[in-house]
Amino acid sequence: MVSELSICNKCAVALMEDLKANKFELMESEYQGKTVSLGKPFRTPGGPKKFAVYVKNGKGNVVKVTFGDPNLSIKRDNPTRKKAFRARHKCSQKKDRTSAGYWSCRMWSSKPVSKIA
Repeated sequence: MVSELSICNKCAVALMEDLKANKFELMESEYQGKTVSLGKPFRTPGGPKKFAVYVKNGKGNVVKVTFGDPNLSIKRDNPTRKKAFRARHKCSQKKDRTSAGYWSCRMWSSKPVSKIA
């Protein structure tokens, strides 16, 4: 059963502009036959890396990006270490969501890891 949704004209125009500008990102997709959520890092159980995340690349394909050393703990609550890491890895320049460096830098952001992963 399909129900109708009523919204004001101003909201409808804003929604159409956002749709045209591709501001909406699909939150789940399919990767190797299974449904996965996009852009949400998770711990890799027994994997070669500590974390992984599914993202869409430039061609529109879903790829799995792995990052992080499973044998190290990150001490990002120490402001000196956090500043040194972000400077060493040039985190302010990381814009490509399909790179491990981008996601590693996100883990060292001010947002708690529990909120990111």
